[in-house]
Amino acid sequence: MMNAKYRNALPQLDGNILLTDGGLETTLVFHEGIDLPYFAAFDLLRSLEGKEKLRSYYDRYATLARNHHQGFVLESPTWRASRDWGRLLGYSDEALAVANREAIELMAELREKYDTEATPFVISGNIGPRGDGYQTETKMTADEAAAYHGEQVAAFAGTEADMVSVLTMNYVEEAIGAARAAASFEMPIALSFTVETDGRLPSGQPLAEAIEEVDQQTDSTPAYFMINCAHPSHFSEAVAVNASWIARIGGVRANASRMSHEELDNSEVLDDGDPHELGAQYRELRQYLPNLVVLGGCCGTDHRHVEAIAQSCLTRKAA
Repeated sequence: MMNAKYRNALPQLDGNILLTDGGLETTLVFHEGIDLPYFAAFDLLRSLEGKEKLRSYYDRYATLARNHHQGFVLESPTWRASRDWGRLLGYSDEALAVANREAIELMAELREKYDTEATPFVISGNIGPRGDGYQTETKMTADEAAAYHGEQVAAFAGTEADMVSVLTMNYVEEAIGAARAAASFEMPIALSFTVETDGRLPSGQPLAEAIEEVDQQTDSTPAYFMINCAHPSHFSEAVAVNASWIARIGGVRANASRMSHEELDNSEVLDDGDPHELGAQYRELRQYLPNLVVLGGCCGTDHRHVEAIAQSCLTRKAA
């Protein structure tokens, strides 16, 4: 194993607020005009030009974090770098493992440039759902999910990745399997659910039940949970409760748009919402989520939104 600097002591678990990036794929497609089949940003690693596009994207956020004197979670561009999606793009299993490792190498280059003792840059191997992030038509058992996601975790385990983050989980069995896969490689994991406009997972399960079920089935393996790919207005009511599971939420990567997943899927233009309003909503969320320490964005968000979130949450602490 290479030098995984923070794998055994994630700084965000000590209450340090870390920023992270926004919507990588929507930024590349809508702002950069890049053709990104299947939203597979990792495919840009094939070329020097593609790598430079990714490096430039992360540099902007890293500079933002440095300007705010905050650490950062470097999420690798590997949300689609799993077997089924890779095969659609013509990757063999071996080539896909290489791509996952190269993505972490790029993150390590960035960490070398920006990491300091006061502003730690944590490298996270990013994993996405096996299927569509918004649909639950095809489900795996927890064991099937552990085997499937274990392939990507294995690629990360021998690199400088400090952790894995599994984003846009929409049903609980896949989340349980991913957590078990991470545990088998002794990798810290952050598990992130997406929710519909009613605050429930696309499977229909309440967020609270999903988090509690994962903890029950994995002996509380996840380092923390997150919410991503939903607007704060979709889940603020669900988290505005006095319950023990609330303390397990450590990160939010919200959408800029108030649209439902179905509306987003059918939209041909980017809804980037209001960055300043989003920043204010994050500040409100911190009143309900005492352990909310990883702050970033998802679909439709870019550096403007993360800047607004930083200004709202770092200059005026929640009551």
